[in-house]
Amino acid sequence: MTQDMSALEREIEETRQRLASTIDQLAHRAHPKTIVGRQVESVKAHFVEPVSGAPRTDNILKAAGAVVGVVVLLAVVRRVAR
Repeated sequence: MTQDMSALEREIEETRQRLASTIDQLAHRAHPKTIVGRQVESVKAHFVEPVSGAPRTDNILKAAGAVVGVVVLLAVVRRVAR
């Protein structure tokens, strides 16, 4: 009987340790700095090739075109609204 209790206590302690580790991992993943870091890396990967470090001009040109388009649209809307 005591052997069964010892085994059960050991199993409970191992389970407790695994749960504590899982909670620590989830807390790290949910931390705002970690989330921001992942998002920054995602944006960088969109504009810079992760392996070689070379700029991805196609995506850069698309983003620049979108910014220019928005600026022109705002200028036209302001001119028409006068």
